[in-house]
Amino acid sequence: MNYPIIIAVSILVLILIVFLIKRNLKDKKKFEEEVIDTELPPEKDDKENI
Repeated sequence: MNYPIIIAVSILVLILIVFLIKRNLKDKKKFEEEVIDTELPPEKDDKENI
């Protein structure tokens, strides 16, 4: 069989999986921050209300 090609493709697939997992975690954190920001009402600044 053609083991070098199988090994190379396996390594590339593994790298792709790791990349997608890291990207997903980063996007999840960003999404959670955006949701928290939209759910909390903006704090009123007392200087603006004078």
